[in-house]
Amino acid sequence: AHGFGAIGDKGKGLPELQQIDHHQIDCYMATCGKAMGVAGAFIAGSNDIIDALIQFSRTYTYTTSMPAAQAVALSMSVKLIQEEAWRREHLNDLITYFKQCAQQLDLQLMPSDTAIQPILIGDNEKAVNIANRLYDKGILVTAIRPPTVPMNASRMRITLSASHCKQDIDRLMACL
Repeated sequence: AHGFGAIGDKGKGLPELQQIDHHQIDCYMATCGKAMGVAGAFIAGSNDIIDALIQFSRTYTYTTSMPAAQAVALSMSVKLIQEEAWRREHLNDLITYFKQCAQQLDLQLMPSDTAIQPILIGDNEKAVNIANRLYDKGILVTAIRPPTVPMNASRMRITLSASHCKQDIDRLMACL
């Protein structure tokens, strides 16, 4: 979900980053709501896999087709991902900058090289309080807590995007 469009020199996600040939991948699923900025998701695979999904996936069977405007927006998103690497480059610069700033504040970052940067808080109530205080200052950061994560492993989910700038990270760090 966080790799397609954002990871790799061409935005092809984790397979590109790990140099896996697309012929080696049986099934590839990604969201259209992250780097593509629209909605929905897709599955790419062999004819047999796609035919099986069409025949046996109830959610596919009872889903209406994609609106034409969404199809056009997705086509433009793919074109931008392929032709304009500057957004990925900027996002990667922001990720690096965020990690440096977090380290200076001794924040307990969890492993991630994506635009999702989790800060381990531990206590559920403390995580919710931090999220609420940030929200009051105009910063939307969600607290992720059980049952989504294990007990005593609550975290703040920092979501960076190419539309952010270093000043946004500076403001977040000052509030944290």
